[in-house]
Amino acid sequence: MSTLDERLAALDAELADLPGVLVAFSGGVDSGVVLAAAVRSLGPDRVVAATAVSPSLPAAERAGAVAFAESLGVRHELPRTDELAREGYRANAGDRCAFCKAELVDVLTPLAAQLGIADVVTGTNADDLRAGFRPGIRAAAERGAWAPLARAGMTKDDVRAAARRWRLPLADKPAAACLASRIAYGVPVSAEGLARVEHAEAQLRRVLADAGLAVRDLRVRDLGDDAARVEVDAALVPALTARDDLLAVVTGFRRVEVDPRGFRSGSMNELLPDPVRYR
Repeated sequence: MSTLDERLAALDAELADLPGVLVAFSGGVDSGVVLAAAVRSLGPDRVVAATAVSPSLPAAERAGAVAFAESLGVRHELPRTDELAREGYRANAGDRCAFCKAELVDVLTPLAAQLGIADVVTGTNADDLRAGFRPGIRAAAERGAWAPLARAGMTKDDVRAAARRWRLPLADKPAAACLASRIAYGVPVSAEGLARVEHAEAQLRRVLADAGLAVRDLRVRDLGDDAARVEVDAALVPALTARDDLLAVVTGFRRVEVDPRGFRSGSMNELLPDPVRYR
């Protein structure tokens, strides 16, 4: 067997003996593969998808999650979470994700219990465990949620390969972290700030498409002091930099700049003076 075959077999082994499972489904490829694997192992009647709805979830992501869960034939719950009620989340220090994941699992665990399900699982993969800066992973694990992909040793490349093999529509879906990840650490998170970022990204995607500039990865980063930094695919940086009319749709900020290095997942972590503190 190939390495991927071995890891998919290990993933199936993690899931196959469960009476039922609730998958924390963000709408991304990682949790999408977990959801699809659970259906393949257990059948749709023993699997529930749960997508947390809050100001940190872009509306487009919610719609995509609903469509994907529907395509698998699983029950799909859309519970509301209230990360903004947690002071640590609003404060937005380096451990913000821990408060977000704590809220998520604290909402999903009783939901699972109501449905007669003991296991709540996430889309954390083996690469995430090695990344070194993932305070949310620990918070979820402390509350009893576990990660089938990580246990099976599946990397991000394995996840993408599995999604392609199974012809899942999200196989090549770009990473789409929560909206709070766009806000620089130390800048307080608010519903208004999250909405401002979501609106700016949606508008910029629209005008780029209208201009014939196909974009895969795009982020509008709130740096504080009404300043924003736009990250797009590196190949698009020269075109975007030369077009003030395109950047003009990023409203709500006094100053908007384009990052010359292009999109980088987790780039806000680069600004943390002491990331080891939050591991």
